[in-house]
Amino acid sequence: MITDINELDFSKRYTYADYLTWQFDEMVELIRGKIYRMSPAPSSPHQRISGELHYQIRHFLNKKKCRVFHAPFDVILGLPPQLQTPKKITTVVQPDISVIRDISKITRKGCSGAPDWIIEILSKSTTQKDITEKYEVYEHAGVKEYWIVHPNEETVLAYTLDSNGAYQLIRQQPFVRGEMIPVSIFEGFEIDLEEVFS
Repeated sequence: MITDINELDFSKRYTYADYLTWQFDEMVELIRGKIYRMSPAPSSPHQRISGELHYQIRHFLNKKKCRVFHAPFDVILGLPPQLQTPKKITTVVQPDISVIRDISKITRKGCSGAPDWIIEILSKSTTQKDITEKYEVYEHAGVKEYWIVHPNEETVLAYTLDSNGAYQLIRQQPFVRGEMIPVSIFEGFEIDLEEVFS
């Protein structure tokens, strides 16, 4: 059991089994075995945007057999479910927003497997990770829809997984404040960006 993050070797690769033994207060993510410290407490604009997105999604999902979670919430990504063991899984992330249609994936420890839709809200310390490492991990894991929200620019890049398992932008230019973004995994559902960025 490790109770101080400074006891970890950041040049080493770890597994989910290791992650489960860590008993320190600082939040971390594990991407392909590499430790990433989470950013300090999110800014108030970040929290407001996250709260509004969660509100709109939760309102739409009311009485549906789907769930929406906001960080901190562990999403455990690894091998096919029948092969997943803590010693083989090397990726545990905490997306800002996770939407899960298959509620059998939800456990007491988080989501075991790919959510259907993930939203990451960029901050200065997470931008590179969210647009490179996490993009690749989510694509590889089969997350059907991935949105990247840029609070300062008030824009959203919305990706959907194509039949070849590769992300494609819903449209080439970002969605901006005042627009509605269609949610591809839910027919007839749109997110109001005027409300998100107001």
